Amino acid sequence: MLRSFSVPESQTNLAWDVLLDLSGQGTGPQHDRLARALRSAIRDEVLPAGTALPPSRKLAADLSCSRWLVTQAYAQLVAEGYLAARTGSATRVVWSPDRDGRRPTASRPPTPAARYDLTPGLPDLRAFPRRRWAEALRDTLATMPHTEFGVPARGGHPRLRAVLAEYLRRCRGALASAEDVTICSGVTEGMTQVSRALKAAGITTIAAEDPSWGRTRHAAASAGLAVLPIPVDEDGLRVDQLSGFRAVIVTPAHQFPTGTVLAPARRAALVEWARDVDGLILEDDYDAEFRYDRRPVGTLQGMDRAHTALFGSVSKTLSPALGIGWYVLPPAWADLVHAGSAPPVADQLALASYIEKGGYDRQLRAVRLRYRARRDALVAALAEHLPEARISGVAAGLHLLLHLDGVTENLVRRAADAGLRLTDLAVYEMSPSEGSTLVIGYGNLADNAVLPAVTLLAALLRR
Repeated sequence: MLRSFSVPESQTNLAWDVLLDLSGQGTGPQHDRLARALRSAIRDEVLPAGTALPPSRKLAADLSCSRWLVTQAYAQLVAEGYLAARTGSATRVVWSPDRDGRRPTASRPPTPAARYDLTPGLPDLRAFPRRRWAEALRDTLATMPHTEFGVPARGGHPRLRAVLAEYLRRCRGALASAEDVTICSGVTEGMTQVSRALKAAGITTIAAEDPSWGRTRHAAASAGLAVLPIPVDEDGLRVDQLSGFRAVIVTPAHQFPTGTVLAPARRAALVEWARDVDGLILEDDYDAEFRYDRRPVGTLQGMDRAHTALFGSVSKTLSPALGIGWYVLPPAWADLVHAGSAPPVADQLALASYIEKGGYDRQLRAVRLRYRARRDALVAALAEHLPEARISGVAAGLHLLLHLDGVTENLVRRAADAGLRLTDLAVYEMSPSEGSTLVIGYGNLADNAVLPAVTLLAALLRR
């Protein structure tokens, strides 16, 4: 088979259904007009390099013309270097903009592959339960009625909604029924839909923790809300600064990225604030399942169902690639929020089955032990190799903060050049702070990479 420009051979790389406009190719013999149409399609990259053109007999039948006409057009483009033909193989496009000089490739030094990834926000992708998930998905596809292959239910499949409601009541202390749960593609999607409802209800500004996860802030901003910062201290969100707001985004169980837990007095004050202003708390239950020194705190939604929207997903517990999330709305907001896109029905039912059969709980127990041991090893290595640095954040989640002594210019860039991925706290701040602090993620860091990663970081700082 002819290979061109390293384009993979695949059945999707066919141009058998491409639309050719012969009417706009001027006058002249029909084979010339066909050649011009094909040439335009190639130069416009409608037919990119490596594309297999249809056999001359098929294209002739589609165009209701003679096969000779098609072979003449193909031969002309082969002679001009646009096509290449080989006996026993398809005629393929070989021209690309790079050949014509239209798109010169810039000379850039290659980016070194990261040996150690300390960026936050990812679980251990090696620990994804491939076999169990495959079994759940295979059983779902084998047993689901043919009616389930129709138009999906708006707001998610009733079975998954019921299963998640039971799980949230049992494990997170939430107040939820199946009708309260909406399935979505993730927390960002859910935040976007609720933010749109806030805007439609006349609420134009929303408070957000500072620092905080940028995607949730961007979701609110994309819905037309003005997002304003509220500082976070060692007790969590400064509730006393919410005067004038009617909506706020919080991560009370484990604040990202500071790693604090909203103190009991602040939790009570936040609920009281929401009741006083008839506001809405948007609670992101961020990696709440991972607490290593004690049981996780329950949700705010369980304290005040009427003024709290609870958001969650499997992005930190299983994988962000699954694209399965949910939100639980207060009754007063149920009809105001429009459900967006939901994951495929088969995936929803597979997750429902996985939870029902205990696989989800077993997976959480297993990775919780792994993350706890990994965090302990990371803290010990940092204490040994960077004794002058300070660590903060409760023993929970998939990240911690590393406060360095003094400002380290270009540390993240220099570390990337050395194969170490780091993230500065400033990435998540709305109001820049002084000093130099790193958000160290260990969720997707291999156990045997903890010590080498810390050793490399210490060496970079010494330089």
